[in-house]
Amino acid sequence: MNITIREIQPEDNAELAQVIRKALEEFKANKPGTVYYDKSTDHLSDLFKTENSVYFVALENDILLGGAGIFPTEGLDPDTTELVKMYLKPEARGKGLGRTIILKCIEYAKSKGYKRIYLETMTELDKAVKAYEKLGFELLDHPLGNSGHHSCELWMVRSIE
Repeated sequence: MNITIREIQPEDNAELAQVIRKALEEFKANKPGTVYYDKSTDHLSDLFKTENSVYFVALENDILLGGAGIFPTEGLDPDTTELVKMYLKPEARGKGLGRTIILKCIEYAKSKGYKRIYLETMTELDKAVKAYEKLGFELLDHPLGNSGHHSCELWMVRSIE
């Protein structure tokens, strides 16, 4: 695989929104209270202009495969940021690409002084949950912050060393 990982650009918006929504449809997780219905999903390059946020996209030979980002979600402790919108096309999964992108996000968060990374997910995304656990994320019994994604019923956190 000839993979490039770079920050999101405006021309990535439409294709990335499609990757995210198709993944949620695939896992029957396209329900209200998820990024599926967020207006910002269609304009992610604008959302990630927010201070202390970043979104990385992965491309193979200029074909967008997916991405993930770090976002200072409202209501989180000042030392905590959120891993958000981690989605890959089916053909990009199971090859270590998700891990690579998440580690890049963790590196970015650490460079910004964050001590913890939080994420929200759903039971339908069980393979992702297992991947997060392998990367040191642990389940919580309640949500943190105010993401607005009330359909996410799994919450995880990881310390950054």
